[in-house]
Amino acid sequence: MADIYDVQGLRLSLADMARKPLFGAAPRHEILKGLTFRIARGEIVGIVGGSGSGKSTLGRALLRLLEPSEGRVLFEGTDITHLPESALRPYRRRIQMIFQDPMSSLNPRHRVGQIIAAPLMLHGVEGPREAALRALDEVGLPRGFAARYPHELSGGQRQRVGIARAIALRPDFILADEIVSGLDVSSQAQVLAILKDRVRDLGLTLAFISHDLSVIRRLCDRVIVLYQGQIVEDGPCDRVFADPQADYTRELLAAIPDPDPDSDWF
Repeated sequence: MADIYDVQGLRLSLADMARKPLFGAAPRHEILKGLTFRIARGEIVGIVGGSGSGKSTLGRALLRLLEPSEGRVLFEGTDITHLPESALRPYRRRIQMIFQDPMSSLNPRHRVGQIIAAPLMLHGVEGPREAALRALDEVGLPRGFAARYPHELSGGQRQRVGIARAIALRPDFILADEIVSGLDVSSQAQVLAILKDRVRDLGLTLAFISHDLSVIRRLCDRVIVLYQGQIVEDGPCDRVFADPQADYTRELLAAIPDPDPDSDWF
């Protein structure tokens, strides 16, 4: 199976503004420390770790929302590590993100239909209105929701709009960053089931960032475990959950409330 991403020795440092002196530049803090891994086309890969592990920073580096300090990020064999924004534009349609907090990522002044159609219009997709309505169908929301505003929707419904906006462009890759962390268990199950079905139906590749291994276990084919900016475990979910090799992975597994992988969650 061909790789959609090939990440080689990825390092990324950010300015530590909390320690910036009155005069002079802020010290740099290394967030990602030499990460190397691949994501195959069609995979659902979980990226898991605690707060400060670097998982969200990694996600933004994959989408080139952050530029790595060292190493390379290859998308379908093309090195996009340091491409200028003008050269990245053709990739923006093919690489989409679903954000953790839909209220901050959905324009409160725009109706749902406008929100979904805006990226379609930006990228010159024909028939953006119909494509937006079709995306609502695909996430199980009535077409009448196109006339609603984000504040008129529940948290789970807003997150479905986020999924609809991402899949409407028919991308190759989607990054979902902690998209169910603020939802109750029932809404989590609905959102994840919809996401998994659409990814499989449309033949997409998904990287799913989470701190919760119970979510990763039921959604993903493979899991990458991050700890302090380094990969401590990478393997098929079945193997990692049955026989974790890293102490940190074992700690995460021990924190899962329901250890039964056959429980009827979604």
